[in-house]
Amino acid sequence: MVDDTDREVVNALLQDGRASARDIAAATGIAATTVSRRMDDLESTGVIDEYTVDIDYGALGYDVTAVFQLSVEGDGLGRVVDQLRDRREMVAVYEVTGDHDIVAVGKFTDTQSMNERIKTLLTDEDIRSASTSVVLNTVCEHEQFPVDGTDA
Repeated sequence: MVDDTDREVVNALLQDGRASARDIAAATGIAATTVSRRMDDLESTGVIDEYTVDIDYGALGYDVTAVFQLSVEGDGLGRVVDQLRDRREMVAVYEVTGDHDIVAVGKFTDTQSMNERIKTLLTDEDIRSASTSVVLNTVCEHEQFPVDGTDA
């Protein structure tokens, strides 16, 4: 069960994922040994999955972001999802309800590489239909929010 102390630790990590237990203790007033133990517990229970780097793909030349909405035939959903997840340019893959079965987001260096990916999807025998939207402006992306007790 996550309590207020855990939430304080998580929120401190959201501010600085590289913060040490000592840094978090100084920022929150929680003892460093308690912070360290809580971080270990949060990792072991899967609340904290991993510590990662936040990359600006646009700064690395991936200037085209595309959102794919796919409808899948029969029992092909698992295979298509696995295939998309294994593609390095796909940064998000979701199984969804509604008119489509999958929504996926990809980052591409140019429209030609995006177009090649679209053609591959359109020739997949399990994909019944595909709709692609090119992102014109990224308003926010990969945002995380501080946690509190009201939504937990």
